[in-house]
Amino acid sequence: MNRNRLATVALTALAPVSWGSTYFVTTQFLPADRPLFTGMMRALPAGLALLALTRRLPRGDWWWKAVVLGALNIGAFFPLLFLSAYRLPGGMAAVIGSVGPLWVAGLAALFLGERPTLRTLLTGIAAALGVSLVVLKAAGSFDAIGVIAALGSSASMSAGTVFTKRWGRPEGAGPLVLTGWQLTAGGLLIAPVALFVEGAPPALDGRNIAGYVYLALVNTAVAYWLWFRGIGRMTATSVTFLGPLSPLTAAVIGWAALGQALAPVQLLGMAIAFGATLAGQIGAGPSGTRSSGTRSSGTRSSGTGPSSVTGSARSVEGLKPFSSAEDNAAELSMDVIGVVVRR
Repeated sequence: MNRNRLATVALTALAPVSWGSTYFVTTQFLPADRPLFTGMMRALPAGLALLALTRRLPRGDWWWKAVVLGALNIGAFFPLLFLSAYRLPGGMAAVIGSVGPLWVAGLAALFLGERPTLRTLLTGIAAALGVSLVVLKAAGSFDAIGVIAALGSSASMSAGTVFTKRWGRPEGAGPLVLTGWQLTAGGLLIAPVALFVEGAPPALDGRNIAGYVYLALVNTAVAYWLWFRGIGRMTATSVTFLGPLSPLTAAVIGWAALGQALAPVQLLGMAIAFGATLAGQIGAGPSGTRSSGTRSSGTRSSGTGPSSVTGSARSVEGLKPFSSAEDNAAELSMDVIGVVVRR
């Protein structure tokens, strides 16, 4: 793994690490039984802030694509995620999401032409097994609604990852722009449902506000920018294999902040899941958006995107990766990288 790819993997990994804190923040800082309101507060303020920062709106068919991606990655994913977080122990809610690499492997084969190898499938199974061992001793009873919500959130996020990869991005729009579109669209989709189902917003104290600020800025705006940036530079499957870092982080936070014990079998599970995460990156070269027989309106191949493993330039008609090495110095989204690393 070369230095540039290692840096890409490391920065992308910060997203699931951040998401691993979602369960702790949800249960310790936020008002109870408000999954829809919480999802809206996580997405909409962050999306509007990014729109104000980037000052760019979708054009042409990117209006409906932004809505679809916003629904998959945000609008459906957030409410289901928070519903599972409220109804299941943090680790249990996260472990169900660890099947994400298997979802993505299947969807990537259908829509991206990324054929799953035996190693990919075995690594995905190992990741799910490892994370399952981490929560084997977790306290809490089985909750069918929580389990269904966790499975739904995993499937929604997996589909969003694959279609984000398939459609690429409009010319001149960096990951920060695409993040703002999706967060805004997703937040607007959640808002009326939250109002109808949960009623008026609850009264918030200082602790609640601090939790929402953290979720909106660090856990959402920054984390999703890093995630979408990674999707543009790596294969969809290799990106998703970073997902187990989220439940592992949740388990570590539970141990460090909540005094939850980690039995030897859970430590073994953490080792297996972390090993699967590493295995999912070994041998996977950088990848832009692959040709899939579809064309994004208004998008042209620049010839400057991430290359194949041999370094030869790609030219894929109608599609463009999120950003190229040459574009980085000019992209607004790249300028804040120092802040992200030091946050």
